[in-house]
Amino acid sequence: QLQLVESGGGLVQAGGSLRLSCAASGRTGSVYAMAWFRQAPGKERERVAAISWYGTYTDYSDSVKGRFTISRDNAKNTLYLQMNHLKPEDTAVYYCAADPSTSQATSVTWLRSSRGQGTQVTVSS
Repeated sequence: QLQLVESGGGLVQAGGSLRLSCAASGRTGSVYAMAWFRQAPGKERERVAAISWYGTYTDYSDSVKGRFTISRDNAKNTLYLQMNHLKPEDTAVYYCAADPSTSQATSVTWLRSSRGQGTQVTVSS
């Protein structure tokens, strides 16, 4: 079982940037793809970015493509999400997820993943 802890959320003005981090502990010796999900009030949960085990392949939702960058440092057991050109519609709770059933970015699902508690990102207009 992996334990995940997100950090880096906060309040930012539209057009600004934030960098989220996710520290993993526990069974970090296994191979797993990772992802960032988000959920805003009244909206469906969305997978915004995913990354393969080696970081070679990434996948982004259309809503964040070109603005967000996912990366990972396996030596530090840490996942990152660099968010630039933030918009009010990016406001949500962001969750880090690690899916031990796959090493492929496109296959990460919420249900199969270990997940963190989430970090709030609020973008003001």
